[in-house]
Amino acid sequence: MSYQQTDVDFMRMALVLATRASSATSPNPKVGCVLVKDGQVIGQGWTQPVGQAHAEVQALRDAAAHGANVRGATAYVTLEPCSHFGRTPPCANALIDAGVARVVAAMQDANPQVAGRGLSMLRGAGIEVECGTMPELAQQMRELNIGFFKRMETGRPWVRMKVAASLDGKTALPNGQSQWITGAEARQDGHRWRARADAILTGIGTVLADDPQMTVRGVETVRQPLKIVVDSQLRIAPEAKLLRNGGAIVVCNQHESGTAVQKQASLIAAGAELLLMPEQNGQVDLNALLLELGRRQINELHVEAGARLNGALITAKCVDELLIYLAPKLLGQGAGMFDLPVLTHVDQARELVVHEVMQIGADVRVLARFV
Repeated sequence: MSYQQTDVDFMRMALVLATRASSATSPNPKVGCVLVKDGQVIGQGWTQPVGQAHAEVQALRDAAAHGANVRGATAYVTLEPCSHFGRTPPCANALIDAGVARVVAAMQDANPQVAGRGLSMLRGAGIEVECGTMPELAQQMRELNIGFFKRMETGRPWVRMKVAASLDGKTALPNGQSQWITGAEARQDGHRWRARADAILTGIGTVLADDPQMTVRGVETVRQPLKIVVDSQLRIAPEAKLLRNGGAIVVCNQHESGTAVQKQASLIAAGAELLLMPEQNGQVDLNALLLELGRRQINELHVEAGARLNGALITAKCVDELLIYLAPKLLGQGAGMFDLPVLTHVDQARELVVHEVMQIGADVRVLARFV
């Protein structure tokens, strides 16, 4: 069936609704739903925080609250309705029970527990189903839920590495001073990116040098991301700021010495979770760490670390995109953005595609993705 313009308009409306869903929906995707009958919108909904109603159920409730009869309506949904019992019952069943006549989905769910089963359930109930014929809107839906799709398809989170630097690529002076290279607007924008992530990762070098809080501040957020520090030798102090108020994981290699056992006990007493990971060349196996974070349903991982860990993550091909804020100043000598292996030929360079360039205050934000 070819789409009429009204279908595209209603799906765009559903996509706008999906953007209203907060980061607290994770690990579920952000989804929007519009119910239409006789050309009129009778119900709207978007995914609620995890454990609460999905977009379809919210739209059905909205229609009921307005006294609308849903039977015979069309449901425009940005993602295939779920077909399995998770924290909530299947949305496909809710639409079937409501008596909708048609369901238009922007794209099929990448979750192996769904992956077409929701569409099959709807068709089996005699509902007309259309999916995937609006590629531009489907791509927008994928961008909105890029971490969810990455985890469903690979078992790993989408990894975004944030760096603030001068135009000559320096993140700090030789004496370690780095506050503030970029302006207030860029720093606030950086906190918005923190807020959308499920977890923030840093390295022990940054913790020892700056003792950061690694929290979202100055922007609205419904929850604080999980804090993760990679510390292969377990050098972090129990008094570190990022361990305050819980929600922190210290990732280290396996330790067996009595001193290490005592240190582990003091960190656990401080509220930290210790995550013992396999070693690779004496350091934490970063690929194994990402698989573990994927298993823990982390969709988006936000990295704010020093040049050493940044370089290690890039070298291990653990990074999906770079979020770089460039300040219009030159620092000369100082710390760089990444410690990378020496190359012998330009063809060995890792390539990226510039996804977006935007001015934020006096600074420039570049979003680039690895090829």
